[in-house]
Order: sequence, then structure tokens, then C-alpha cells
Amino acid sequence: MNFLNKYNNIKNIRYSSFEFALSLAKKRNLKIFVETGTSRGKIKFFFFNKFNWKDGMSTIMFAEYAQFINGKLHTCDISKKNIKNAQKFTSKFSKYINFYIDDSINFLKQFREKIDFLYLDSYDGHDPIKASEHQLKEAETSLNKLHLNSLVLLDDKGTKTNLSIDFYKKKGFKIINETKNQILFSKEQN
Repeated sequence: MNFLNKYNNIKNIRYSSFEFALSLAKKRNLKIFVETGTSRGKIKFFFFNKFNWKDGMSTIMFAEYAQFINGKLHTCDISKKNIKNAQKFTSKFSKYINFYIDDSINFLKQFREKIDFLYLDSYDGHDPIKASEHQLKEAETSLNKLHLNSLVLLDDKGTKTNLSIDFYKKKGFKIINETKNQILFSKEQN
């Protein structure tokens, strides 16, 4: 998975977490990725799109991973602008991505496939109470779409994860990787 090296930028503070999660996803042959909260990128000079490393660049990493393993990324954002930006900087992976403009909870309710890898990063964490409540609703809504080998990666630890961590633990998931910013869960297997 040498393609990941280009995302190992000093500003990408989530890189080690993504690298660990994607390596494990490859070992488990996980192919259906669902992301809530699409990477926004940055607009420079009104027309030039640029990576926003503070964003983590999850969408482009997941898209390139989907190409690498011949999988599919389903990414949802409530902002049409965010989706359009992501479509521009992931255009060479368009065959491997479906974009959805919708509230993430509604999107997850409507999603009909089993989810191999779930990445919850919607709802900006400026209001930790609302952000945590929203992430918990995402977790509850998507639970029946996960399977024993599914991975769940929660972003913005401490601002969005305040309720969902306990939810996943109570549902039999265990933390298999934790960084300052993210927590990776896997269902306990008997």
C-alpha cells in the first residue's frame, strides 16, 4: 500500500491512524467503505482546489484505497459545496466513489448494503454536545449494517465521540487503536 505514503504529511495529524486502519482493512478484505462528513479541501484563488491537511483528507485516501482493492467508497455530506470540492480532488477515482448530499442520519437509514468500514466524521465539533448526540444517532442507525469483521473509525475524539464510545463498547465492540484524534473499533469475535 505504498500509495498511502503521499498522505504522510506533517500537517496530516491523522495519518498514522488511517494507515493502521487501512492496513487492517486490507487484511480483512474490507471493500465497502462508508464515510459521513466528506473532506472539504480548500479553495485558493477562487478556482484552485488544494488539500486541507487539517481535514485529514479521508475522502481521497479512502477513494484511492477503494481503487487499490477494487472496492467502493460511499461518502455523504450535507453540504453541496463540500461534495463538489471532493468530487474535484478525487476525480481520478470517480469509478470507486458514490457521493450523497444528505443528512448523514437519513443517508445511513437509506443505505442498503452491509458496511465493512464505517468512518464517522460529520457535524463539526464546535458544539461538543450536539456533535456527540449526532454521532451517537449515526452509530445507532448504522449498527445493523455492520458485521463481525467491520471496522468503525470515529473522528474528533473528545468533541464528537463523547457518547458513541460507550455505545460501541456496550454493543460488544472493542477499541483496537486509539490516537489523540481518532478511535478504531472492531466487533469482538467469539
